[in-house]
Amino acid sequence: MKRYRFIFLLVIFAIVFAGCGDGSGSSNSSGNGGGNNGGGSGEQVIPPSDNYLCFTANVDGCSISTTITGSLTTTPSLEYSTDKENWTAFIVNSDNPLDDSVVDLSNAGDKVYIRATSSNASFSESGGWISFEISGSVSASGNIMSLLEKNCRVLSVPTYAFMYLFKDCSFLTTAPALPATTLANGCYSGMFSGCTSLATAPTLPALKATNNCYSAMFSGCTSLATASELPATTLAKGCYSGMFSGCTSLATAPELPAINLVEYCYSNMFSGCTSLVTAPALPATTLANRCYESMFNTCTSLVTAPTLPATNLAEYCYIAMFNGCTSLAPAPALPATTLAKGCYSTMFSSCHSLTAAPELSATNLAEICYSGMFLNCTSLTTAPALPATNLAKRCYKEMFLSCTSLTTAPVLPATNLAEGCYVSMFEDCYCLNSIKVYFLNWDDTYTLKWVNDVNGGGTFTCPHSLSEEYGTSRIPVYWTKIDL
Repeated sequence: MKRYRFIFLLVIFAIVFAGCGDGSGSSNSSGNGGGNNGGGSGEQVIPPSDNYLCFTANVDGCSISTTITGSLTTTPSLEYSTDKENWTAFIVNSDNPLDDSVVDLSNAGDKVYIRATSSNASFSESGGWISFEISGSVSASGNIMSLLEKNCRVLSVPTYAFMYLFKDCSFLTTAPALPATTLANGCYSGMFSGCTSLATAPTLPALKATNNCYSAMFSGCTSLATASELPATTLAKGCYSGMFSGCTSLATAPELPAINLVEYCYSNMFSGCTSLVTAPALPATTLANRCYESMFNTCTSLVTAPTLPATNLAEYCYIAMFNGCTSLAPAPALPATTLAKGCYSTMFSSCHSLTAAPELSATNLAEICYSGMFLNCTSLTTAPALPATNLAKRCYKEMFLSCTSLTTAPVLPATNLAEGCYVSMFEDCYCLNSIKVYFLNWDDTYTLKWVNDVNGGGTFTCPHSLSEEYGTSRIPVYWTKIDL
């Protein structure tokens, strides 16, 4: 009797054990796959969901397929369905491209759902990426994470996972949900670049950015009128670089709350956003190399610049920040007294509406710190005072080049010059009629072409010992020399 009871218990144990399997033997099941659904103490438990990535035809005759650029070490395993019940393998990167899956959405309203067969450790990689190819007007919806785990139970995106996923899908009208809160380097880089029909960006909830995670994400989305909120306060190198570049319909920028910046974090972020009228507040006081580089480059509708409170600058931090902002007036105050290499280089170049320059109070300069700062500011009539007496290499090079309305140059009090410090400084300023300097000797190393194409009469005030020499690198021709 005991023997039978023992056998009975073994049978019960076997049945219970079998019922604890992962259930992933069939592609039609809703098994756990390899997703991170929690289970350890303190881990987030994410319930399974059938909110798979979905494509819906907006018109008749649409199709969905994929293409691979570069090479992948591992090809993700996917499947698709039109009813969430019956699933078929979605072939990617087969030996014969003709065998790759193409899903036809013949009629407007037809849908296709795509998910991982079980789980994919990644999707795209640094050396190669998968992009969807969409024919006809199509809307995307559902959860993008179904490409990584079939039941959408992950909230972390691997490195480069969705890089260029919808690149140049010009017929894509809406984006799927991107719920991930943990990002990896380059994960969304270029994801929607060139999606010229996309009007609204998805929510991006992550509070911590990673290197290049959003770089060029919406670049060239010319219909994008509403940007995502960007709540992240912890930034990383290049995280928002070029994110909205070329979004010519974007009129309002998202808030940018971070106060500590990193290299290239906002570089080219809104470059070419020709409808952007108001810039976001930039409260950061700790800058980094090239953090604002070309941030608003050619934002031709931008009228008012944000306040820039930082007093200690970083190399090239503001380089070309407002280059080509032809409606910008006035310029923001620049309170910094500690400069860095290239910090203001070409900052306001080609700002054609700028009539007055901000105060520049620094007395110790850095290499190319003001180089090209007001280049081609054709409405600038008043130059800022330049009190510095300790110059640096090419510090003022081309600073006022082609400022065709400038009539009076700032006083230049330095007696000891630095290599290239005044090269082309006032070149093509053909309305200029007054210059006052304190240096004692001429040398093309310092003043090469500094008054090239400065025409007509004017007064040149200088120390008596400075020799009376005329030309494009000396005293302007036809001007009168006046001794101090």
